[in-house]
Amino acid sequence: MKPINLEDRLIQFAVDIILFCKKMDKSFASEHLAKQLIRSSTSSALNYGEARSGESTNDFLRKMKICLKELRESFINIKIQKSANLITDVSLLEKLLKENDELISIFVASIKTASLKKQS
Repeated sequence: MKPINLEDRLIQFAVDIILFCKKMDKSFASEHLAKQLIRSSTSSALNYGEARSGESTNDFLRKMKICLKELRESFINIKIQKSANLITDVSLLEKLLKENDELISIFVASIKTASLKKQS
């Protein structure tokens, strides 16, 4: 996948999360998790922009690992909301979980590839 395509997917994921959070109820738990979800999903997109202009392979890898960490946090957050029945739009929830899981897989593979290239 081309870097710009991945960046576009991360941006769209962040936008979808923001729109998703607008549909949540106003309970304390929902608002707490929504704010954290917005932070982690947007952070992955923003940090990827930083990673693309990394000054070294180590810098690139460090920022890519931050992206992965934020994506994993987003995934767990969505799963918590699903288990607590905080979301009524199950189809959107499943779509977000699928995209989040695919993005995690892409970052795991990219980090592995970059780490191998660094060792060469």
